[in-house]
Amino acid sequence: MNYLIAVFPDRMTAEEAYTQLEKAKVPTKSLAIVGQGYQTADEFGFIDPSKQGRKRAKLMAYWLIPFGFFGGFVFDYITGLDTFAWAGTPGNHIVGGLAGAVGGAMGSYFVGTTVGLAVESGDALPYRNRLNAGKYLVIYKYELNKYRDLVTRLLQEQNPENLQGYSESGGM
Repeated sequence: MNYLIAVFPDRMTAEEAYTQLEKAKVPTKSLAIVGQGYQTADEFGFIDPSKQGRKRAKLMAYWLIPFGFFGGFVFDYITGLDTFAWAGTPGNHIVGGLAGAVGGAMGSYFVGTTVGLAVESGDALPYRNRLNAGKYLVIYKYELNKYRDLVTRLLQEQNPENLQGYSESGGM
């Protein structure tokens, strides 16, 4: 699936662009308006960066927490630190392992959410920000290039703030 996305400053110009596309006999099942009063970003299918970040953090936690525990346990075992005299030797190793597990959990949270926000959102985050600022998107979804040139020309005539095309691998 390919997308052609035009950003408009207000509802009136977005509706006018949509109407021009309808008059040109572009199939309406391929068109969508995203913005207040129309589809939301989630309904349209834009990736939510915060959800992607939480997902990545969980995946990282599955291996970082046990690895952190093992690393903390081994570090305490090798160095022979007697940090908690009340815990004894085996207890110190376990406390060291728990400290390593906490470090692994923190690492998975901070790195996972940051990478999810920065990498996996693609261009969805800028479009979400524009929608939050009250702008509207007119989106043309297509598989074949039958109407692409016509749609591009008609949308450019409406003077959008931005007009950009994406292919399925483009991060939407």
